[in-house]
Amino acid sequence: MTNTSHSGSVLIQSITPEQTYQLRHRVLWPDKPIDYVKVENDSDGYHFGAFREDKLIAVISLFVHEQTARFRKFATDPDYQHQGVGTKLLNHVITEARGLGATSLWCDARLDAADFYRRFDMEAVSEVFYKGPIPYARFSLAL
Repeated sequence: MTNTSHSGSVLIQSITPEQTYQLRHRVLWPDKPIDYVKVENDSDGYHFGAFREDKLIAVISLFVHEQTARFRKFATDPDYQHQGVGTKLLNHVITEARGLGATSLWCDARLDAADFYRRFDMEAVSEVFYKGPIPYARFSLAL
């Protein structure tokens, strides 16, 4: 497994689950307590951060069970969105998932991000469901 990769002025590297919490909270669920963004099995996952000039600007967590990989809590600082940072981070996670032997990758995606996931050839494989007021669908990719 690769721990770091450079892509332009963005450095992607492995981080601890704890390093993901502030950005997860601020971007995904700012109206909830910080514990809301913690995942029960965070310690079992692989966590990656995108850094620009030593500032953590995006996070994603990857969980692999047998040949199925799932990413969760994908968050990019709003000041750095639409600059290719999330694309670089998700491409890194796809490569990592393959390297860990996964043959499929999935996530529960907010519908407002569906077009982003479709650019990676991910397809909706569920009906719309809600987490609180936010509509989601499960998206999947064969690796």
